Order: sequence, then structure tokens, then C-alpha cells
Amino acid sequence: MECRLVGWKLPVLGALLALGAMVPLRASVTDTAVLKRITSRVDDRAGVISIEASDPVPYVASQPDPRTFVVEMRDVLAVGFADNFKVDPRVPIAGVHVENTRAFDGASIARVSVDLAQPIRPRVRSSRNVIYIEADRLGVVIAARGGYDSYVERRGASTAITLLGTGKLVPMSVEATKEGPARLYVDLANASSSLPGVTPVEKGTVQNVRIGLNEKSPLLTRVAVEMTRRSAYHLEPSSDGRQLTMIIDDAAAPSTQAQAAAVLAPVMPAAPQTPKPAALMAQAQAPPANVFAPPSQTPAPTAPPQAAAPQTPPAGTQAVPIAPPSRYSGNPVSLDFQGADLRAVLRTFAEISGLNIVIDPTIQGTVDVSLRDVPWDQALDIILRANKLGYVVDGTIVRVAPLAVLADEETQRRKLADEQALSGELRVLTRALSYARAEDLRPLITATVLSSRGSIQTDQRTNTLIINDLPDRLQRASDLLTTLDAPQPQVEIEARIVQTTRQFARTIGVQWGIGGRASNSIGNTTGLAFPNQGSITGRTGGVQGPPAPEPQFDSAATGVNLGVTGASTALGLAMGSVNGALNLDVILSALERQGQGRLLSTPRVTTQNNVEAEMTQGVQIPIQTVANNTVTVTFKDAALTLKVTPQITAANTVIMRVSLENAAPDYSKSVNNIPPIDTQRAITQVLVNNGDTTVIGGIYVSSEQTNKDDTPGLSRLPLLGWLFQRNGVNDESRELLIFITPRILTL
Repeated sequence: MECRLVGWKLPVLGALLALGAMVPLRASVTDTAVLKRITSRVDDRAGVISIEASDPVPYVASQPDPRTFVVEMRDVLAVGFADNFKVDPRVPIAGVHVENTRAFDGASIARVSVDLAQPIRPRVRSSRNVIYIEADRLGVVIAARGGYDSYVERRGASTAITLLGTGKLVPMSVEATKEGPARLYVDLANASSSLPGVTPVEKGTVQNVRIGLNEKSPLLTRVAVEMTRRSAYHLEPSSDGRQLTMIIDDAAAPSTQAQAAAVLAPVMPAAPQTPKPAALMAQAQAPPANVFAPPSQTPAPTAPPQAAAPQTPPAGTQAVPIAPPSRYSGNPVSLDFQGADLRAVLRTFAEISGLNIVIDPTIQGTVDVSLRDVPWDQALDIILRANKLGYVVDGTIVRVAPLAVLADEETQRRKLADEQALSGELRVLTRALSYARAEDLRPLITATVLSSRGSIQTDQRTNTLIINDLPDRLQRASDLLTTLDAPQPQVEIEARIVQTTRQFARTIGVQWGIGGRASNSIGNTTGLAFPNQGSITGRTGGVQGPPAPEPQFDSAATGVNLGVTGASTALGLAMGSVNGALNLDVILSALERQGQGRLLSTPRVTTQNNVEAEMTQGVQIPIQTVANNTVTVTFKDAALTLKVTPQITAANTVIMRVSLENAAPDYSKSVNNIPPIDTQRAITQVLVNNGDTTVIGGIYVSSEQTNKDDTPGLSRLPLLGWLFQRNGVNDESRELLIFITPRILTL
């Protein structure tokens, strides 16, 4: 059998044998290491305790109280060490105690307890088989020259409170009270005070400065600044960190300021000391100090409130916000396990936290972790998640099991609860509805309330619901029906359709009549045998001017017919020779027409919330169609139609789905006595305040037309060309606006 004890000195082996029943060796002696030596030294400004074992060993480090630090090494024997080991007096450690004990599973434990000279938080690390405990020497807050005036002074409209330390001053939190007397709290890590507990100031808004330990977190020294009112503030650290100045402005703080940002050198905030859950913690937090707790029986907040806008820091400083609180609240511990049994590690947490832990028999495996100064509940959570484990809390007992086991148990528990809930006696509930339709509520009740054994029927004649189910489901159904069967408010929707028309037309035309003849009767011949006589007349039709002297001859017939139809104004000129051989007539006609029209349609309808309403007003136009010698008459609506569905919101506004159509027949453009239908339509959804009016649509149509008729050739004569032209101008514009107004009608 291999044994690590080979090479030990006989006195050591004899001491092991002398331990006998007190520290029984395990079945495999090779699993037990030996604590070899403990030494102390001063390294820079920190004191270091070195704990050396014969082999690398797993350990757990914890701090049960502010003045005690404990390191427990599993499978380690401590032989030949005095009960109270003396250390270097320069080290901020009062003493070291070494003892042997046993774990709950019989494993040997070497426990090294370190007595701290001051409430500080040591650091722990390991290198191979040596564990190092490092404790910084405290920075002491002192006055620059020992007097009051040396650290409180006025700076213009501000009061400056300066703290000096032998080491770096590390602010861990800055917070101000929200209620009661105005106070500012600054917590410093690893610091003690040589100043008086209370220093009167009476400068600006600052009354007193109190310095002492924060009893809620004894590892911190709290500086409390008492003020006459809440004021703006900021912190100014020096470049080397040994000086910290709190600037309190006389100006009142903004109403939204809960905490000014701290102007600090970069620091690592300590783990938040939030209250521990009663179900998971064996010890409760100590009550806050009366001197440093905010008044009105309000405990000092352990996490800083939300920061307001930061103050502008002076040149050379850096603004660092306070870290947000963590969701873990356990005491910090350090763990170092390599290949350790998972069940043994979980049982270790029972000793660290004082919990009653039950471990599921199916849990197996090993753990490799190296954690330093982390909350124990965070360490437990990480180990559980890494091994796919979970836990349930039953009173003061925590049961740890695989996630699959817990999920299966929860499924079985839920199934059992469902079966027990469905095992009751069925009963019947009838409810006559007043406002809602029973048929509409039937699918909703079925989907949300009824159990798998329940059923629901409706009586349309009496609008009644008949529900058959378990008593608790019937009660839920009754409560739901009371909520749903409620009167709905009504909405009056008024629409306005405004149509405006503007028309302008102007036409100017001319007509020329001409008639001429050569005849022996008037002594006007051609002098030729052929043609000896003849005549010339216009051929566009019509005769104008006075009648001819001789009826057998034509008067001046129309040769250029560019007159205006339906002219309202005309001017005629007739010219002729004495003997009637030539007649020339001209007529100038003109027409100018303009008009304006306005049509207002105002449909109005009232409906319930979420119920569609429709209103129609107009005519139906018959339309005949012939197919296979069969005449069929159909009717087409030409009407004003308003369809709207209102929805009343919680903000007393109305959402409307609107369909508005205005169709009117235009008999001036009839085809086979069937007029076309002029239609305007708007389909939209709008949100309108109660009683307000909005425009949901608008159409603007403008038409401008010019025309010109002329006589070829003659119309191009300079200056006289207009006498052979007809010019027309037609300008028309139409505008359509649709307004809608909802009004909620109270019952």
C-alpha cells in the first residue's frame, strides 16, 4: 500500500498515532496531507500569513465576523502547532489558532482561525501547496494639523470637509437620505478614525460631522455629514488617494436628485450587504447604528439610490459611479477544490451557511472550482448550474436535486393537483345576460374558465348561459360574466360632405354671308356668249341679312359659319350694291357663362361601442339589359352611404373604421336614358378625441379647356384674321371635403 507518510520524521508519525480516535485515519492514508508550517511577514503595506501543507489541498475561506477569518483545509492533519500561534506584530493580525476537527462525512479538517486586529477583510490565494492570507494595514483618518479648522473650511458658497489618511482612502458607497433630516453618508473601506466621534461645524448648510464604524457593515468606517437641508454635493479625491474632500454646496439639490454621482478614484466596491432571505440564512443582519442610521426609524439603505445628474468634477479628477447592488447577499467565501466529490462540496455549504441541506441520492460527480471572495450563495448557484442541479426550499430545509428530477416532480405534482381539482362534484350555473349575447360569450367562457369536465349551453330565447362544471370554475365563470355583461357606451358619428363647384365659359364667333349675281335684268353681264350671266352665294346653309330685292334671287347666304350656339349677344352688319348685284353680311356673336355651386351632406348615426352602423340616403337607378330576347331590369344605388365601427379607448378617444361613399346620378350625360353615377368614396381608420372633428378625405379637381375654329387661310390674315375665327374658353374646378366628428354618449 502506497503511503505518503514515508520520509516523515518519527516524532511526527508518533504524534499522528497518538491522535488515535480523535483524528482517525481514513481507509486510504494517502488521501490525508499534513500541515507543515505557518509563517508571517510584512509585504509592502500588507501583512501576509503563509499556510504550507505537504500537498496541494482544497480549502474553504470564510469570515464569520468582522474580526475573525477562517481557512478550513479538507483531508489535512495539523500536528505540533500551539493553540495560539504568535505572528509578526507589524502584521494587522492579532493571532492564529490551529485545530483539528472532522467533517460530517468523517474527513479530517485542519482549521486555521485568524484573529484580526481591526475589522478588515483579508484576501486569500493559493500557489501549489501554500495558502496566503493577505491583510492590508489600515489607513487612519487624521486631521492635517490635528485641529478642527484643518479639515473643515469654506470655499465660496460651499463647505469643504477634507479627510487625510496614512494610506489610500477607498470610498465604497456614497448615499443621501430621501426623507427626514438631511444627511450624507460616505463609507470608507479598511479605515479607522482618530478624530472625535462628533465634530460641530455650523458652516453653510453643514451642522455636524460624525465618524464611526458602520454597525450594519463593520468592515466599513462611516462618515455622516448632518445638514440643515438637502444640498448638492460631490467628492474630490487627491491624485495619490490619501486625501478625500467632500464639497457641500449651499444651493439646494434638484428635486429629482436622489444621489449625486461620486467623484472618486477607481475603486472596487465591496459586496453589497443586503438583508439575507430568512428561508436561506441562519443569521440575520445586525440592526443599523443609531448614530449613523437615517432618522424617522428608516434603516440606512445598503445600496445607493439611483444617481442623478453628476456634478462637474474638477480638473484632474475622474467620475466613477457607484456599482449597482448585486442579487447575491451571502457572506464572501473563497473556495479551492480540484477533483473534489460533488456531494462533499454541497455538504460543505451546509457548514458555511448554516442551512439544512438534503442531497438527492442520484447526485454524483466531482467539482473543480477556484473562487475568491464571492458570496457563498453565488458560489452555490454557480456549482449547481454547472452540474445541472437545482433546489427547492421547504421551510428551513433546502433540497438539492438534478433539474430533470425537480421538473419531473413538478409535473407529477401539477398533474396530481389537476386530478384532485377535477375530482369534485359538478354543479349547474344559469345566468341570464342583459347586454351581451349568450352565443357570443360561449366560446370565450369555454376557452378561459371551463375545466375538461365542464360544458356550456345557451338558450337563445332568453339569452341565458347554462354552465355545468366544478364549483370553483363556476365561481370564476360568474365573476367573468359579471365583468363582460356590462352596458357599452354609445357613440354618435356625424359626417359632413362638402362639394363646391366653380365654372366659367366664354365663346366669341363670327358668321359671314355673301351673295352676288350677273344678269341682264340689272345690266350686269359678263360680256361673253358663255357664260353671259351667273351668281355666287354661300353654301354652309342659312340666309342672313335683309331679303333680296327680287325674290327669285338668293339673299346673302352663310359662307363662314363660326357663330356661337345659344349666344346671348350678337351684332349683325349687312352691306349691298344699289342694283343688288352683290350682298355681304357679317354677324358677331358671343356667350359668357359662369357659376358657383355648393352641396352639403350631413349623415349622422348612433351606435354602440364596437358595433358597425350604416346609414344610406339616395335613389336607385333602373338599368335594362336585353339577353336572349329577355329584358331584365336591375337597380343600382346612387346614394350617400356611411358605414362606421367605433372603438372607445381608455383615454376617452375613439378609433373609427369608416367607409363613406357619395354617389349621385348625372342626368346631363345620360346614355339611352341611363345616367352615369358620379362617386366619391373614402375608406380609412382614424383616432379622434371625443367631440373633435377631423378631415378624413379631400379631392380637388381643376379643368381648363380652350378651343378655336377658323377659316383656312383667311384666319391667318394680319389684323383681320380674328374675323374668321371662333374662340372659346372653359374653366371648371370641383372640390370635395369629408369631415367626421365622434361624440361619446354617456348612459
